[in-house]
Amino acid sequence: MTARAGTIYLVGAGPGDPKLITVHGREVLETADAVVHDRLISPELLKLARREARIEDAGKTPGRASRSQAEINELLIELARERLSVCRLKGGDPFVFGRGGEEVLAARAAGIPVVVVPGISSALAGPAAAGVPVTHRGVESSFTVVTGHDAQSAAGAGVDWERVAATPGSIVVLMGVGNLETIARKLIQGGRRPDEPVRVVERATLPEQRVVSGTLATIGAIAEESDVEAPAVIVVGAVVGVLEQGAAT
Repeated sequence: MTARAGTIYLVGAGPGDPKLITVHGREVLETADAVVHDRLISPELLKLARREARIEDAGKTPGRASRSQAEINELLIELARERLSVCRLKGGDPFVFGRGGEEVLAARAAGIPVVVVPGISSALAGPAAAGVPVTHRGVESSFTVVTGHDAQSAAGAGVDWERVAATPGSIVVLMGVGNLETIARKLIQGGRRPDEPVRVVERATLPEQRVVSGTLATIGAIAEESDVEAPAVIVVGAVVGVLEQGAAT
């Protein structure tokens, strides 16, 4: 397929490894007139864009001035109004903490057609790449995905950690490595066992992927000692290590 002029495509680029973009996503990327990409998009993916394509970096880097979400929305609309086909390339899946919904609403308000191309979220791929199934028969039948971006704020980013802790199943935390110790403490306070297993996957699916493991009581110190940095995915629950233990299937 060829990307249509005047249309914005919200494309999920996947969790990091450029080979994990979907076939549909790659087709849009290869044919679009303009590509507006996030900070963590693989340079190998950007090489797939047409030589003539307009490339815009919309990434938000800590400590560096960057476009606001409103400015990104305006850029997408402006490009589409120029009758360009626009590939909005976002890490993971556009609708999993990717603010894709805001971009869809802005485009629709401006009368611009939008096509959403789902991607593989790091919430699933991160644990899987580290050998952790987020569900496993006889162990966990559900999982919760939550942002840990500003868990240290007074409002806790709107996350009810007590409720998260009380919800049965595995817990997957995105954007939380900087607040890992706080998150672990809040989960314990909410009723999770201090000895509950935790695995942190840094740069999941990439060649430099690194994994550290511990418990809710110990993972903060372990991650700090190991200098774990973002981007990283945190998974909490009995599923951590279940494959290594040879649990029954």
